[in-house]
Amino acid sequence: MPSLGHALRELRRSSFTGRDEEIAVFLDALGSPGVLFVHGPGGVGKSALLDVFADTAAEKGFAPVRVDARHLALDRGALPVPTGDAPEVLLIDTYELLEPVDDWVRDHYLPSLPESCLVVVAGRRGPGPRWRADPAWRTLLRIVALDNLSPREGLAYLRTQGVPEESHDRLLRISSGHPLTLSMMVDAVRRGAEPHTLADVPGGVGALLARLVGEVPSPRHRTALEVCALVLVTTEDLLRAMIGDDAGELFAWLRTQVFVDESRYGLHPHDIVREALLADLRWRDPSRYAALYRRKLDVSGDQVRAAATERERLDLMVMTVVLNGARSRHAALASLPPTMRTHADGLRDDDRAPILAMTTRWQGPEQAELVAHWMERQPGAFRVFRTESGDPRGFGACLDLTGAGLGVDPGVDAMWAHAAEYGPPRAGDRVRAWRFFLDRDHGQRPSPSLTLFVAWQMLDIVMIGDDTAWSFVGAFADGELWAPAMGSLGFPVVSGYTAGGSRFPVFAHDWRRTGPAEYTDLLHASQLGTTTRSVPDEVLSFPEFAEAVRSALRSVHTPELRSNPLVRSRMVRRHGRAGRTPAETLRDLVEDAVAVLKPDFRVLLDRTFLRPVGVQERVAESLHLSFNTYRRHRDKAVAQLTESLWERETG
Repeated sequence: MPSLGHALRELRRSSFTGRDEEIAVFLDALGSPGVLFVHGPGGVGKSALLDVFADTAAEKGFAPVRVDARHLALDRGALPVPTGDAPEVLLIDTYELLEPVDDWVRDHYLPSLPESCLVVVAGRRGPGPRWRADPAWRTLLRIVALDNLSPREGLAYLRTQGVPEESHDRLLRISSGHPLTLSMMVDAVRRGAEPHTLADVPGGVGALLARLVGEVPSPRHRTALEVCALVLVTTEDLLRAMIGDDAGELFAWLRTQVFVDESRYGLHPHDIVREALLADLRWRDPSRYAALYRRKLDVSGDQVRAAATERERLDLMVMTVVLNGARSRHAALASLPPTMRTHADGLRDDDRAPILAMTTRWQGPEQAELVAHWMERQPGAFRVFRTESGDPRGFGACLDLTGAGLGVDPGVDAMWAHAAEYGPPRAGDRVRAWRFFLDRDHGQRPSPSLTLFVAWQMLDIVMIGDDTAWSFVGAFADGELWAPAMGSLGFPVVSGYTAGGSRFPVFAHDWRRTGPAEYTDLLHASQLGTTTRSVPDEVLSFPEFAEAVRSALRSVHTPELRSNPLVRSRMVRRHGRAGRTPAETLRDLVEDAVAVLKPDFRVLLDRTFLRPVGVQERVAESLHLSFNTYRRHRDKAVAQLTESLWERETG
């Protein structure tokens, strides 16, 4: 009678998918001496793969022997001694527990086995340097680095589990193809849940961390792990800036963790470990998560600004955009792919023809003429997104706008008109306009070019100078897709234009109303899902502002002042003091502005509005003016006051 164990093995084998390359390596190794060393992080499927290896070996006439180091006493006599009577395959699981006796295993135990015995070792870490330093072991050793399931393998697994097709993409995105996480998601779906992030299954996150990370030596080590998960890449100096002077010891510990990889920029954890750590911290201690995240925004910005070249800075921003995009609730950002070795470069003479060809193909000849117009006038505004061979696969352009040259490009006209109405740039102010973007093969759909274009925009924000008044984005044709994402980034839709038969929305940010520090607060609040008052509730055009000033003068000493739009203006917000209401701050600003007008205007406004002496006819008499002359002077004085307050609002 078949045993329960047999039934379990059959069920596990029927749900096993993928790993064709790894199985092919095992089949090739059967019958020859040596060690197949399989390594990968917790939950990646090493034990399941060893089960398949054992079944495959038995089918081929070999005798598989399974050993799990978790069930062994840590001594030299714990491991089995194959007899050599029949071809055997020895499979040793959880090898990281045998690392204290790794030298003995390598130098004494394995050499004592029969030559016909193939040994498969599976652990979290790959073979150490002494394995690789020995020329003989280099010949007999095959190394298999086990990674997450590919999208094809992940889909196959979900189909075997009967998961509804509409959930496939979402579960693969959440799990990044990590087998244990994917299995947890399947279990959650079967119990009626609809997880959209790891945070939707907090109990599962705890179990996942126990498998992926295990025990952490101290609270400081836990903090270092959380910082490593929060920031793009971790260097020792960045860790020091985040948590203090013991960064050297903690950084050295991070480097030893199997789930932490190294790149030329620093350390970064595996994606699923990053997501699990952040989901756990946000659920367990939201206030600490918020404080660390706010600190991270400042330190990461410093890290990008410290990079030596634009390409290095852009590389860092690409990783940030892809990382944050994967967590975003907005489809436009969540779909941004890695750049696949595509890079940004300046415009060359031989780029013009392919750029115009792709523009004509995707957006028509009218738009192509506008691209040609700006390539001629502002070639430095263009970035070309190139393949490894240097061929243009896409392009973008960020123009510096001025009042000159209007009337040619409807997009530029729309952006400049909004700036002129809501906050005219002054001498020396820059107006940045992201006017064009395309990928040769995908248009404006997700592509490496799109990721580079978005990263370029974010880099421009990180590097923003005090001389920038406005940033506009008018390059995206799909307003329905991009409006939620741009709004979350502090770029609401303000207008639009038509070019080449397509309607383009215009997104805008006024840096004189919400500067870089306040903008960081905005991003912080957006990430945490909270509200912020960093962006004023009222952004008025000049005519609206002028009417609000006139209304404020009429109600400067009445409760109606509390409902004036100017109480939510930038100047009131910035000049507020403890103990003063916004209405009182507005009154102070009006009185201060009146006090610096020329004497006759100052007296006229003082007697008419601030300390009125009666009806306006009586004010005219007290100033020895006819009523018509008085009204002309009054209107000029109000206009001067309005200009003065507008300067405070937009300056």
